[in-house]
Amino acid sequence: MEGEAGAEVTSGIDEAAPGSGSGPGARWLRRLVDVRPGELRAVVASFTFFFFLLSSYFVLRPMRDEVAASSGVSQLPWLFAGTLAVTLIFNPMFSALVVKFPVRRFIPISYQFFVANMLIFYAVLHFMSAAEGSTVDVWVGRAFFIWTTVFALFNTSIFWCLMADTFRSDEAKRLFGFIGVGGTLGSITGSAATAALAQRVGTMNLLIVSAVLLEIAVFVVMRFPRRAVRGPEERARPSRDQDRELIGGSVWAGFTHVARSPYLLGICAFMVLFTVGSTFLYFAQSDLVGREFADKASRTAVLAKLELAVQTLTVVTQIFFTGRIIRWMGLGLALALLPIISILGFGALAMLPLFGTVALFTVLRRGGNFAITNPAMEVLFTVVRREDKYKAKNVIETFVYRGGDQIGAWAYKGLTKLGLGLVGISYVAVPLSIVWLGLGLWLGKRQASLAAGEHPVVKEMSAVVAVTT
Repeated sequence: MEGEAGAEVTSGIDEAAPGSGSGPGARWLRRLVDVRPGELRAVVASFTFFFFLLSSYFVLRPMRDEVAASSGVSQLPWLFAGTLAVTLIFNPMFSALVVKFPVRRFIPISYQFFVANMLIFYAVLHFMSAAEGSTVDVWVGRAFFIWTTVFALFNTSIFWCLMADTFRSDEAKRLFGFIGVGGTLGSITGSAATAALAQRVGTMNLLIVSAVLLEIAVFVVMRFPRRAVRGPEERARPSRDQDRELIGGSVWAGFTHVARSPYLLGICAFMVLFTVGSTFLYFAQSDLVGREFADKASRTAVLAKLELAVQTLTVVTQIFFTGRIIRWMGLGLALALLPIISILGFGALAMLPLFGTVALFTVLRRGGNFAITNPAMEVLFTVVRREDKYKAKNVIETFVYRGGDQIGAWAYKGLTKLGLGLVGISYVAVPLSIVWLGLGLWLGKRQASLAAGEHPVVKEMSAVVAVTT
């Protein structure tokens, strides 16, 4: 199944597009990233699209985090469970849009659904007269937390679905890192906008700011460069515009195709191991920050410094190194980079459970994730069949991702009940990271074989289908 894309797509984005770039701006961009003339319009549109998507979300994120802080740590597992349940509901809804509408219809519809939700929350908050801390206020806040978290997952997942459908494997390895810079700059811009506007316009009105930014993103995607696709059998005929074609299939194909595909199941396992490690590190960070910094102001300041270091490392790496690292090292080694950092980081944390250790580990791991692992993982989906780029991919990046969070939280709590502290849990994380490393290398090798037109996974799935039918 996955290998069909490797045979189908032999010409990516509109390579003969007018104005595809030989001006001074294009020449300047090529100094930063290996973008070729036929790719320029799509790269700029993708960069802009991602910028406005993440700026929209990061305007809302401080409002969500305030709800989490006011609810208390004891309520967070329930909020996460609610998020997982709502994600499970939203996945078939999104798949239904994929079945019934072409790409240029269902992507704007999906985002405008979230815009409508923002306006509903705005109306509720505007007209609600409940006192702060009342039962009504608490439950509206919890609903907003769950909705915002679901929005964050679908926001980025739908974007990368389109990217996997637009760029070929070789193009993705060169360009996804730079496209990710748009999202990083958008997150910084959205956070800065909230910091500047929250006290001036009120937190409720930030919903309108976020909605406007998301509508700009919709405007960009509706004018996204069209993708002409030519298969081997079509070279003598005019190219077809896949953006106008219905993907079709089953509403539940995202779940069933994942269950039948070793390749997609491998991506699921990679995602779960990543989220479990992230949860362990987050708990370690919270533990050490809480013990070593006595007051709220000092904790906020040191966490802000960590975030600044992460974003700085991310932007510099994305602009200058991501595409080159993935091409020079290969996808497998790029996917293995974060597990290697995690093996060394958890090992160091087990031997030196200090704030300095967790701070350095956090910056390297989160920066490496944003700059290297995220773009590399998106490349994995460039070789799956088109239906799976929207359905299975969305299931993995929303439901599986949130499920991994739950597994990590429950595992950490269970290990704590067994009497393990920070040192013991760090030692547990090391072998998990070793398994994660091996899985990353395997996925890189399998993606390369599919991109080259080999179809071992297709044969495996054909056998499974034959047995089950």
